[in-house]
Amino acid sequence: MRFEHLIAGCLAAACGSAAAAVDEPLWEAGIGLAALDFPDYRGSSQSRGYLVPDPYIVYRGRFLRADRHGLRGVFFDSDRIDLNLSVGASLPVDSSRDHAREGMSNLRPSVELGPSLELNLWRAADRQASVDLRFPLRGAVTIETRSRFIGTQFFPHLNIDVRAPGGFEGWDLGVLAGPVFTDRRYNRYFYEVPAAYATAQRPAYEPGSGFAGTQFLVALTKRYAKFWVGGFARYDTLAGARFSASPLVTSKRYFAAGIGISWIVGQSSERVPVAPDGERQR
Repeated sequence: MRFEHLIAGCLAAACGSAAAAVDEPLWEAGIGLAALDFPDYRGSSQSRGYLVPDPYIVYRGRFLRADRHGLRGVFFDSDRIDLNLSVGASLPVDSSRDHAREGMSNLRPSVELGPSLELNLWRAADRQASVDLRFPLRGAVTIETRSRFIGTQFFPHLNIDVRAPGGFEGWDLGVLAGPVFTDRRYNRYFYEVPAAYATAQRPAYEPGSGFAGTQFLVALTKRYAKFWVGGFARYDTLAGARFSASPLVTSKRYFAAGIGISWIVGQSSERVPVAPDGERQR
C-alpha cells in the first residue's frame, strides 16, 4: 500500500459526528515492560533486542503535558498552532560488539531536547482524526559523568493521528513521515572515522552536515481500565544521506520495532476537561 493511500484510508475511517469533552484525571501513572529491537545506530547492519521498563505517565497540565504525543511543555497554544518541547534519545553502543566500530570508542546514550512548532492542517469535526506538520529542532547531549553536546537534529514531518481506526474503539493510530537533517557535529559523533581508528577495511572519513535520510513510523496503542498496550514499527532509509559514504554505514535501511504493556497503579482525584482527541481543553 502506498503511503498516500494509507493516509486517505485512515482519515476516511475516522470521520463521524461531533463529541463532547469528558473529565479525565489530571495525572495517571503506571509501570510495565517493553520489548524493543533496534539497530546499533542509524546505518548499522547489526541490531539488538532490549527488555526495558515501560513507565506509563500521563499529565494533563495547562503548561506541562505528558501523553501519547510525548513529554511536552506547552509554551504557546492555539487552535491551529502549538509550540511544544520535543524530546528524543539514542541508545548506547558497545563498539566491541559492532563489527564496523570494532576498536573505536563506545557511543554513549544521549538525550535530545528542543522546541517543536506544530501546525494543524486538518481536524475532523469530532476531533477523532487530525493531520499536522511538525518541526522539532533538538540538541543532543550524552548521558555520562561529563556530558557532551554532540550536535543538533531537525526532523520536519507530517503527522497523522486517528482514534478508533476502522471502528476499533479505544485504539489510537499514529503515522508520521518526513526527512531528517543533522549538523556536522552530530554526524561526526556517529559516522566519523578519525585517522587513529582507520584500517585497511575502514578508511578515515569525516562527514559534513545536511540531509540525513527519511523516516517513517506507525504506532498503535490502546488504554484499558487498568492497563495500557502499544506497539510501533519504524523504517528509515539513508538513501542520499550526507554521511552515506561513511564506512560505518553498513546498511542504508533501518528497521526498528517494539511492543509494551503497562499497568496503571494510580491516578489523581482532581479531574480536568479533555477533548475527544486527548488534548486538555483550554
